[in-house]
Amino acid sequence: MDVCIQPRRLSGPVTPPPSKSMAHRFVIAAALAAGTSTIRHADFSQDIEATLRCAQALGAQWTAVEDGLRISGIGGIRQPFGDLPRFDCGESGSTLRFFIPISLTAGQGGVFSGRGRLMERPQHPYLDLFRNRNISCTQENGVLTLEGQLTPGEYRLPGNVSSQFFTGLLLALPLLDGPSTVVSTTALESAAYVTMTMGVLERAFVPVRFFPGNDTFQITPAIYQPFDTAVEADWSQAAFWCAAQTLGSTVRIRGMENGSFQGDRIVVAHAGTLSGAGTATIDLSNCPDLLPPLAVMAALRRGDTRFVGAARLRLKESDRLSTVCEMLTDLGGEAEQGPDTLTVHGVDQLSGGIVDGANDHRIVMAAAIAATRCRGPVVIRGGEAVKKSYPGFWREYERLGGDVRVL
Repeated sequence: MDVCIQPRRLSGPVTPPPSKSMAHRFVIAAALAAGTSTIRHADFSQDIEATLRCAQALGAQWTAVEDGLRISGIGGIRQPFGDLPRFDCGESGSTLRFFIPISLTAGQGGVFSGRGRLMERPQHPYLDLFRNRNISCTQENGVLTLEGQLTPGEYRLPGNVSSQFFTGLLLALPLLDGPSTVVSTTALESAAYVTMTMGVLERAFVPVRFFPGNDTFQITPAIYQPFDTAVEADWSQAAFWCAAQTLGSTVRIRGMENGSFQGDRIVVAHAGTLSGAGTATIDLSNCPDLLPPLAVMAALRRGDTRFVGAARLRLKESDRLSTVCEMLTDLGGEAEQGPDTLTVHGVDQLSGGIVDGANDHRIVMAAAIAATRCRGPVVIRGGEAVKKSYPGFWREYERLGGDVRVL
């Protein structure tokens, strides 16, 4: 679906969708619980649908209820499977990386597949761990097959690839019959996401202790308990409306938790920085998903903005350092990329043009917000990519006064 947007400022109240990151974790905790849990304010984005499919493959059952989900869990019991379960992870990196270790604790492994760039994304922190634990790992034609069972012990892995590997282990290891530790061998990036995981585990009465002095997590055996909870609004999606505000739209963002575990709440502070003139440097190592909306803010400020700590962005749904750079230049902005950096030179106004959405939901939404400050129309190729995380984005964009036409 290609869309054409006529430049127009946006105005009105908007409530971002429920946090995808938090919903993934609640769905999995409920799927592992000994009983039935209710998760309110859950949104059926493509990524959450992938996690629900994988929860079913594990043996959990779910039904949609008013404003959410009801999930009957498996009780965390290691169940023998006749055939290895098949986990279709769609394009969701969280789903893939969370269920890999879970499949090796709640069962004897699984067959994992995905779409887009998902199966090209690095899994070596897991595979390096499994190599010494009698886990069979084979990958052929984009399908990863794992056979075996994890055992209690020490798990050491780098913290600068993705915090998702840590979350996967923290979710899986309590199912074992002995204590385990998870140690980050480098500084743990995106640590707020792991803090979020620990908060979800606490809700399911699964204790995990963190020792910051040596970046170690201590996990003891536990039975996941059912719970009733609500998913708070998503700061990473609110960031796009925050960008619209910074570019001059009178959007009022509602429903956000200022004390949230979500690390992307830092977008408010970064937007304040980008509202002023001069040279600015923003470290993305703990908030990589914010680059697209922040880059749009930077494109129309007076001064240069250098985004650093961004190497992991090359491994997302698209190579986001490249696709963000291309989006800005295609719209008449000025930007240049380095191996792990993006430098944006502010201009007075963007011209408009044609943007390749690169099958990346965040590139599409960023281009739509940039269109509010272009001289001419903006055509976005592949506008349907927003369904991955924010299915209602175009509906909200039009409700706020945006002029969107499907080509």
